[in-house]
Amino acid sequence: QLQLVESGGGLVQAGGARRLSCVASVRIFSDYAAAWFRQAPGKEREFVAHINWSGSYPYYADAVRGRFTISRDNIKNMLYLQMDSLRPEDTAVYYCAARPSSRVVEVDDQAYAYWGQGIQVTVSS
Repeated sequence: QLQLVESGGGLVQAGGARRLSCVASVRIFSDYAAAWFRQAPGKEREFVAHINWSGSYPYYADAVRGRFTISRDNIKNMLYLQMDSLRPEDTAVYYCAARPSSRVVEVDDQAYAYWGQGIQVTVSS
């Protein structure tokens, strides 16, 4: 059973940066594709970024492309989200998620079986 735990959230000023981390408790993390989602108050959970099993193919939502960077370290069983040039509209609870690796880039949260508990990121204007 894969368990995910996020860290690194908090309060940051607009224009600032923050790095989220997610540790996966699994023997072989490279068996899984991973992603970040977020949910703002009163809104549905939305896709942020996806990364394939090796980390060679990141994919981003239009809203964060060019500002956020997803990466992973399969030796350390870690997933990261570097968030730069943060905006107030990036305020949300951020979740890491994982699913068995495939060739498909999944942006639908229903495709992911494993989720972290979520962590708050608040961007002040």
